[in-house]
Amino acid sequence: MAINFVGNHYLLDKNERNFLHRTVFSQKKSLIRKGKVVPLCKIKENTLLIDGYNILITIESICLDEDSIIISDDGIMRDVNAVFGKYKFKEITENALNSIISLIRVYQPKDVRVFYDKPVSYSGKLAKLTEGIMENLGISGKAETAVNVDFQLIKLSHQTGGVVATSDGIIMDKVDRILDIPCYIYKIKKKNLSLSKFLIN
Repeated sequence: MAINFVGNHYLLDKNERNFLHRTVFSQKKSLIRKGKVVPLCKIKENTLLIDGYNILITIESICLDEDSIIISDDGIMRDVNAVFGKYKFKEITENALNSIISLIRVYQPKDVRVFYDKPVSYSGKLAKLTEGIMENLGISGKAETAVNVDFQLIKLSHQTGGVVATSDGIIMDKVDRILDIPCYIYKIKKKNLSLSKFLIN
């Protein structure tokens, strides 16, 4: 791959290579992915499948005003920080989850399924917390852990015709509809609006 060639040529470290892998894509691939992105209103009465850690970590970085947030070549907002199988609970974790669930609640999806990578730290705790928030807000669905989240999201998207919330390129290339949740949360925060005001506008 061109990215590996560049990384080897310039002796880039792990984090620098991760940055390139998450932000640089061919024009063809970028156009195809952009064509799959749907607005929030498209989740109404549809199944919404959420890539748990992928979305949560990006929202946390937005909440913390970290400079790791970037719009990649394919138009998707990503956190370019490398996690590599480890996750740490933060003070804003629950608030970040509340922001995600509150946002999608307004558009009344038929069913929401959230998946956390089982091998990653705190996956069980996060699934339980997420499902509790969903229940409190009257969201029908389930949060769970999975050994292979990519496989679950791709399989269920084909079975249900659902929308997938993720920025994982492997998943994006194999599903039909993609939702960029961090993009909406970012706009709300940067405009210093309440969630309700943003959605009304």
